[in-house]
Amino acid sequence: MFSLKGKVALITGAATGLGQAIAVALGQRGADIAISDKQLDRLFETESLLVPLGSKIHKLAMDVRDPEQVKAGVASTEQFLGRVDILVNNAGINRPSPGLEVSLENWEDHFNTNVRGGFFAAQAVAPGMIRRNWGRIIFISSQSGVVGIPAQPVYCATKGAIIQLVRTLGLEWAKHGVTVNSIAPTFVETNLTRARLQNPEFRKFVETKIPCGHLARPEHIAAAAVYLASEEAAMVNCETHLVDGGWTAW
Repeated sequence: MFSLKGKVALITGAATGLGQAIAVALGQRGADIAISDKQLDRLFETESLLVPLGSKIHKLAMDVRDPEQVKAGVASTEQFLGRVDILVNNAGINRPSPGLEVSLENWEDHFNTNVRGGFFAAQAVAPGMIRRNWGRIIFISSQSGVVGIPAQPVYCATKGAIIQLVRTLGLEWAKHGVTVNSIAPTFVETNLTRARLQNPEFRKFVETKIPCGHLARPEHIAAAAVYLASEEAAMVNCETHLVDGGWTAW
């Protein structure tokens, strides 16, 4: 079960954290892997983890805020690896700011990275998936798209927008064998969250909200990505899969 042999996966924001873990997990299941990040030299660590798996690897610099770079990155992957069967829209930012202090720059950077970037990546890979009548598009949303988190109004808004994108694109493309889903993690200690989690008061707040009492690990999110990318998940579509330890249940 869950073999991805013969499939090609493109993961954005793959230099560290969740993107890196997802790239490795898909590679372990036999997929060939394209990894992207804003700077090419940040991808060498992820590449070094993939090499022992025997996957074909393609590295590319791609800033998802730039739709032209997204188009070029997808084209480069299709040229180098033949196609894109699986897209994981992982690239994202979180720069907390209370509602009264949110700047226009903060708002636009969040939406351009978290929402617009993922949408145009999906739009770029979809025609090939539709022609082949098979595809898996996976967005990384967040529990913050389902519940509010203090001082994160813009981030929460972008993650909620992703959930609606997933529903709509999944409805449009289902008849072509393409599923569109998202994964909504709770807090995972990555470069995106580490500084905030070093605050003992905030960490206590987070761990108290998670019924199992501890943070998620990157491999928990990667396992969900493997499932959603697989043939076995063919009937899972337009869905947001919460990996939150029960946070949103209460």
